[in-house]
Amino acid sequence: MVGTIPYVNLRAQWEGDREELLPIIESVLASGNYVGGEEVELFEKDIASFCDTKYAVALNSGTDALVCALSSVGVGPDDEVITPPNSFIASTAAIVHLGAIPVFADVGEDQNIDPSNIEKIITKKTKAIMPVHLTGRVCDMDAIMEIASYHKIPVIEDSAQSVGSKYNDRLSGSIGEVGCFSAHPLKNLNACGDSGFLTTNSPEIAEKARLARSHGLSDRNTVRFFGHVSRMDCLQAAILRFRLSKINEVIRLRRRNAEIYRNILRSDRLVCPEETQKEFNTWHTFVIQTKKRDQLRKHLVSKNIETAIHYPIPIHLQPACKRFGYSQGDFPVCERQSTQILTLPVHQFLSAEQIATVANEINKFFGS
Repeated sequence: MVGTIPYVNLRAQWEGDREELLPIIESVLASGNYVGGEEVELFEKDIASFCDTKYAVALNSGTDALVCALSSVGVGPDDEVITPPNSFIASTAAIVHLGAIPVFADVGEDQNIDPSNIEKIITKKTKAIMPVHLTGRVCDMDAIMEIASYHKIPVIEDSAQSVGSKYNDRLSGSIGEVGCFSAHPLKNLNACGDSGFLTTNSPEIAEKARLARSHGLSDRNTVRFFGHVSRMDCLQAAILRFRLSKINEVIRLRRRNAEIYRNILRSDRLVCPEETQKEFNTWHTFVIQTKKRDQLRKHLVSKNIETAIHYPIPIHLQPACKRFGYSQGDFPVCERQSTQILTLPVHQFLSAEQIATVANEINKFFGS
């Protein structure tokens, strides 16, 4: 019996960060400036540079980043937005919050939206295409951008899981009109609470998002339009600046762990995620697929190995989506994958030996 191999380990992150991070936290608290100002501006400058975009707007969640981005490109009531049905519910929720209609396109074997399914569902009401870079793997953006360009439709990248990932050497969040990121505690670049940001090369979109995050106020007394309260606080901005300085090492370790899995796992009864020459995956999650998912998960639990499932119920089959008229069988690839996907621990606080232990237990389960 091995010691517990945790799916996440935020305590280990804190222990590693404590000595450097406590003075940063104390400095922010001592400043008395908790909302807006220099810490937020410095984070925006740093993360825009990291993502290779001209602008970044710090927000209080990845969901608000999606809402601000969609709103900034003109999405509103009764507009249609094309997106996949296998994301976290926030992707679709952002569309619905604006009164728009989610139009789902099935995914490919890589779990990302299949570009061949996009063009046939474009209508006169399509106001945006929102691919989701699931698991840290960037979608086939060449094909998506070609379709979007032909139809003159903006692309919003849901990059919540893919900070630092690349497609053809272009960084996630720098390819479409807007990139939307989450900095939730479980993300590779993580705050100590809810946070998010968007990236763009458009000064107009950046300005709209900055106004929208603070009631639409252009100054303390002038409201240009009615916005929201979606600001990132100074404490989270300072924490994220500190963790951004360490993100390349986080990515290196996650990529090492993923490579160990890919080298050891060998059963023909499971599918391992690939990485093509076009891709640089930062491995927010490492998701295998097998028809024996539930039995395998039970076996790993018996060996004190924690796993997760992202996501067992596709969005189009959620009770909240009934009003849109979708039903079982509409997106067969997504639905099949939802019964077979299993997320293995891949975070940076696991040793190479622990990753090998997980992989070998899976091989034993399949008799490999």
